[in-house]
Amino acid sequence: MAVPKRKTTKSRAGKRRSHIRHSPKNIIEDKKSGEYRLSHHMDLKTGFYKGRQVLDPKE
Repeated sequence: MAVPKRKTTKSRAGKRRSHIRHSPKNIIEDKKSGEYRLSHHMDLKTGFYKGRQVLDPKE
């Protein structure tokens, strides 16, 4: 059975895990309604996406 010869230090483990992190969500303020939404997503309040009406607005 394979057993590590030495203990992995905190710095070495940290270097290995340096790319593992949470990326922040891309939240923007809508130009028309002023509501916050994810970019490249439709505004559910107004029903607009890329400046045109896609769905009827939610009541």
